[in-house]
Amino acid sequence: MRIGLYPGTFDPITLGHIDIIRRASVLVDRLVIGVAINRDKGPLFNLEERVAMIEAECETLSAETGTEIIAHPFENLLIDCAKEVDAQVIVRGLRAVTDFEYEYQMVGMNRALDSSIETVFLMADAQHQAIASKLVKEIARLDGNVSKFVTPMVNDALKDRLGK
Repeated sequence: MRIGLYPGTFDPITLGHIDIIRRASVLVDRLVIGVAINRDKGPLFNLEERVAMIEAECETLSAETGTEIIAHPFENLLIDCAKEVDAQVIVRGLRAVTDFEYEYQMVGMNRALDSSIETVFLMADAQHQAIASKLVKEIARLDGNVSKFVTPMVNDALKDRLGK
């Protein structure tokens, strides 16, 4: 069984994330969405809320692609999480050249820790390249319309959380 790990904070999950999940799911038999706890980032949504959003958004994708998609919280090293879930490949989404520079360093470190786990980069679709969770949250906080960047369920969750 080919198992992939797509890690991130997903605070919140965006259409860009969903695009990468959809495209990655055709490459593997099981796609584990690694939900980073990452307390340093001070997420808007707690871990349980982020996992629930991912599970809800991925239910249809899983049925469409025939790929098992599961959410898996983690707080350890990414390479250790990959070993925990038996992933042979780590999937990373790229939006721009600046993403590549950071990801390139991460791949080098991960390969030094365990060279048996590959990393695959998927370029964000052109219509999703500008989407970043951080910017979505900022726009939502300032009463902007984020419906172009997130699903209706996530849009509602943002409005509820921010009292809009």
